[in-house]
Amino acid sequence: MRIEKCYFCSSSIYPGHGINFVRNDSKVFRFCRSKCHKAFKMKRNPRKVKWTKAFRKSHGKELAIDSTFELEKKRNVPVKYNRELWQNTIHAMKRIQEIRTRRQNQFIKQRLKAGKKLELKDDEKEVEKHIHLIEPRVTEEEVFNAALNKTKQKLKEKQKLLEVESMDMS
Repeated sequence: MRIEKCYFCSSSIYPGHGINFVRNDSKVFRFCRSKCHKAFKMKRNPRKVKWTKAFRKSHGKELAIDSTFELEKKRNVPVKYNRELWQNTIHAMKRIQEIRTRRQNQFIKQRLKAGKKLELKDDEKEVEKHIHLIEPRVTEEEVFNAALNKTKQKLKEKQKLLEVESMDMS
């Protein structure tokens, strides 16, 4: 059983599914659904249609160059059945899939870091622009100290007034 790739969107085509289009020069194009077939007939470029894998890879949204993609290449060389070879191949496929998912996750995190930095800069600009709207937080201790300072100042002023009055009377 061979799982083909759609010529337009690069998604998987399982046996018994999809559409085959054979051109006059006997080149076979396989499409996963009529959407891809119609887009191909309208001569759309897969690298310019946003929902295709080609667009995502060409615009840096997905991992494009990686050594794990070598295993997916189509090979037309027949190989004699060997149980040990099949077991090793299946084990290698699982391991490569783990490596690929880890690398893809790392790639996505790297790609999103730039957006987070931009978002942080925008937030900082917003705060600077509207700093007058943000009231400083005052603790109970600061309120108590401020009230204490005011009462001390009032007492000093009263003492000065009393001293001035006592000097005037004498």
